[in-house]
Amino acid sequence: MRANDPKKVSGELFTLTYGSLVAQLLKDYENVDDVNRQLERMGYNIGMRLIEDFLARANPGRCYDLRDTADKIQQAFKLYLGVSPSIGSWSPGGDEFSVVMETNPMAEFVELPEHCLGLRYSNILTGVIRGACEMVQLEVMAWFIADQLKGDNMTEIRVKFVKRLEDAIPAGED
Repeated sequence: MRANDPKKVSGELFTLTYGSLVAQLLKDYENVDDVNRQLERMGYNIGMRLIEDFLARANPGRCYDLRDTADKIQQAFKLYLGVSPSIGSWSPGGDEFSVVMETNPMAEFVELPEHCLGLRYSNILTGVIRGACEMVQLEVMAWFIADQLKGDNMTEIRVKFVKRLEDAIPAGED
């Protein structure tokens, strides 16, 4: 029944296309650290543009704190990747949390060769989170804690609030 589910088909097409992109980056760059940086940069640019589509489609309302933001990130993963990650492992100060996926759709059909063990294959996701948050005046850092491609039983992305970007808010719109 896969052929009858356009979301499943387009999701699989995306993962296969993404794999081709990563393979080409590995050919173009000297080492996996450069590829990791490039994937994060690409994700950042995607996140800066994707946030408008997300706000229009999901109509999520305003985020009043980082917990609201985490809920919106969870919604976006469901909307764009078809997975519902869990949000948890909050830091005592409430400024850091984890996005945990039991299955990473981007890692389907993927096996890392021995020379690519330092590759953060899904690093584009950390960039998307960072770029989208920046567009709503939040500076965050995002990085992988666990990765199924590296043998972990789940994929975990850690997100840390850095600061509110007040300068970016137009006068009178606070």
